[in-house]
Amino acid sequence: MCGSRALRLGVNVDHVATLRNARGGTFPDPLRAALLAIEAGADGITAHLREDRRHINDDDMARIKAVISKPLNFEMAATELMLDIALKTRPHAVCLVPEKRTERTTEGGLDVVGGHHYLKPFASELGRVGIRVSLFIEPTIEAIEAAVSIGAPVVELHTGAWCNALSLGEEIKAEQEFGRLKSGAAHAALCGLECHAGHGLDFDTARKIAGLPQIVELNIGHFLIGEAIFIGLAAAIAKMRAAIEAGRAQEMAKAL
Repeated sequence: MCGSRALRLGVNVDHVATLRNARGGTFPDPLRAALLAIEAGADGITAHLREDRRHINDDDMARIKAVISKPLNFEMAATELMLDIALKTRPHAVCLVPEKRTERTTEGGLDVVGGHHYLKPFASELGRVGIRVSLFIEPTIEAIEAAVSIGAPVVELHTGAWCNALSLGEEIKAEQEFGRLKSGAAHAALCGLECHAGHGLDFDTARKIAGLPQIVELNIGHFLIGEAIFIGLAAAIAKMRAAIEAGRAQEMAKAL
């Protein structure tokens, strides 16, 4: 439930597969990364099966689901093909995300307002077989209320605009974007939604957003895989866990 003091860390292993695919072959294996991530303290594994299979592929997804001991969060576009794969794979969760062939990474939240009638059957079918459905959305009142109407029990707030503004030194915009995230998380809680967040997070931004008590899960991938080049994946995950726990502890101390 939103408002919980616990904060889960989902580790996205997509870019282990990106590195493998750059040369071909089987190394490095995203399944090995998933197992190491869990051993290092990840609460779950996230992977995005894209239409063009630019990183994770169907075999990766099947192997990860079959082997890991923690929940699998299957990110996918709302297409009939992906729905069929998800229903066969039966992950713990599916996060519906926008997808464009020309984008390097997900560029924004899902259009849950304009796509309401299209998305609702997907959420219904996935939920019918016991898969937890989340929607990757912008932190707006309209998007959150559309998610409620669609019937998804979880929203994941897109943190990319905030992180990008910080990286560019745009302090005023960054403050505005964080304000949207703060308001969005609070409104999600009022609507009875479980609230997650992700995209572009690093140690500092993860620590800060961990201070929002309504958020119960962060999904982080690219930064952790990049940091692993320098300090190792287990060390990067341990450092991230310490960052988010420090952010959450600071928030709890203020509430006392």
